[in-house]
Amino acid sequence: MKRALVCLCLVALAACRGGGEERRVITSTAAPAPIGPYSQAVLAGGTLYLSGQLGIDPATGELVPGGIERETRRALENCRAILREAGFDLADVVQVQALLEDMDDFAAFNRVYAEFFPRHPPARATFEVGDLPRNARVEIVMTAVRR
Repeated sequence: MKRALVCLCLVALAACRGGGEERRVITSTAAPAPIGPYSQAVLAGGTLYLSGQLGIDPATGELVPGGIERETRRALENCRAILREAGFDLADVVQVQALLEDMDDFAAFNRVYAEFFPRHPPARATFEVGDLPRNARVEIVMTAVRR
């Protein structure tokens, strides 16, 4: 599983470096500040690459309490805020990677996720991982393409 994530990250990095297209860092104050040395998102050409978002409340900088559904909702709201900052919306999302701390949370995660993508959902891969930053239960990564 870790090897698959590393491969996905390398593909995204190669896409950002290729083609001589303009590369711009996107930052939204409506989403939590990064908790490490990374950008919230990078716009390369017409493609927006969002870094993984946890269920962190941007106002407090803390993980929202209440479990997987609340964390999923907050993580998706954070992603939406970053998309908007770059002039995109959820309809522009073509691919999502969902990292779950426990695959037993899959059904609850899906219930919330479906609210954000009720029609024509993007391609998605969901992985169970051993641990996430801040003891989060979910992390969501997105790629969006300008229509």
